[in-house]
Amino acid sequence: MSESQSLRFERLNPVTGEVASSAPAMTAEDAAAVARRAAEGFAVWSVMGPNARRAVLMNAAVALEAKKDAFVDAMMAEIGATAGWAMFNHALAVGMIREAAAITTQISGEVIPSDKPGCVAMALREPVGVILGIAPWNAPIILGVRAIATPLACGNAVILKASEQCPRTHALIIEAFAEAGFPEGVVNVVTNAPADAADVVGALIDAPEVKRINFTGSTAVGKIIAKRAAEHLKPCLLELGGKAPMIVLDDADLDEAVKAAAFGAFMNQGQICMSTERIIVLDAVADEFAAMFKAKVASMPAGDPREGKTPLGAVVDAKTVAHCLSLVEDAVAKGAELLVGGETTQNVVMPAHLVDKVTPDMKLFRDESFGPVVGMIRARDEAHAVELANDTEYGLSAAVFTKDTARGLRVARQIHSGICHVNGPTVHDEAQMPFGGVGASGYGRFGGKAGIDSFTELRWITMETLPGHFPI
Repeated sequence: MSESQSLRFERLNPVTGEVASSAPAMTAEDAAAVARRAAEGFAVWSVMGPNARRAVLMNAAVALEAKKDAFVDAMMAEIGATAGWAMFNHALAVGMIREAAAITTQISGEVIPSDKPGCVAMALREPVGVILGIAPWNAPIILGVRAIATPLACGNAVILKASEQCPRTHALIIEAFAEAGFPEGVVNVVTNAPADAADVVGALIDAPEVKRINFTGSTAVGKIIAKRAAEHLKPCLLELGGKAPMIVLDDADLDEAVKAAAFGAFMNQGQICMSTERIIVLDAVADEFAAMFKAKVASMPAGDPREGKTPLGAVVDAKTVAHCLSLVEDAVAKGAELLVGGETTQNVVMPAHLVDKVTPDMKLFRDESFGPVVGMIRARDEAHAVELANDTEYGLSAAVFTKDTARGLRVARQIHSGICHVNGPTVHDEAQMPFGGVGASGYGRFGGKAGIDSFTELRWITMETLPGHFPI
């Protein structure tokens, strides 16, 4: 360990204020050294056969699975997560590793007919090199694993740039992968103090060994990363912010819509990129839906996540509370109606807030809350609902509720988003699905065969089988 890596930084528990974890405060020079080590690991890992890679990834799934209790403890301490959210994260992440292991033999190419006699033309997918994955804190096991599992399956070496808000949780991922038997240098982690984040990430992007970057986080930071990467012509996969709309049409099953809206808006206190941020309800059923949803939200109290007695727990920090309350205050000042609210306790235990009659001139309509706040917008008709849904810079997830599935599909195809669910919540993730957004929600896709495309190079290679004939 270098002298700089002997320095450490601390992460405080947002609920108690006590030290939750400490981790190496790495510098830009340390990060560059990690990239060089990863390149050495790539040389070994990239030439291993697909079933050899699969076996090691399956070992990683087993090792990660065995650390469930440690992951739950780390998430609860570092980000104030509920035990349920931590266990959901853990279970899905294990499945993501197994899904990645399953695709090692699915990285196929093709033979393409050539107009040139005797020319065998092939399209081959090959590993890229070192992939930098930058993961956030809100779903730390899922998103940390997603940043590295498919790149590894494709034969790349990886660097996980851990979040400063959950360094222990992200380090546990790397510890599990280290137990799996990867060659030295293939799987790496970089942790840094918050003040050094820009320098460390910049050094990793600039490192010549790093060939591609995937980032999950805010749109503002995503733009910075994309600009830095563009200086080196390095491709990025960006999954950024969202302002997910859920349209409730006049023929919707309101009981189902209420359940999905509550889950989509308030799971993990609304701190999910896919969280339902705008509920767009047709006037014909708006009053009935509002009454039903108000009752549902009022029945979902927030409490100390360590006790595990309430559906809602803590948000990640006091800044989130202040931001969410500012959105509510702006909306109410401009004519919206607060149907459900309450006082924040223990600094970060914020109750669910439901705001009705939100309009496009309010900040709550446009700005991502990333907290337990949802706005309800009333639409004249189906066309107006689609217009409202698309009145945003974001485009990650969306949902439509209707008893007419053909109508639902027609509306879904008019919404500008990377993901849309008919009669399902905006929050839905599966390892094998093409996950990603459009507009300010980013570009590129994680998951399944789309992930293969993101983390391999497609090469054209020819082989001549007849004597050549040339004009000169």
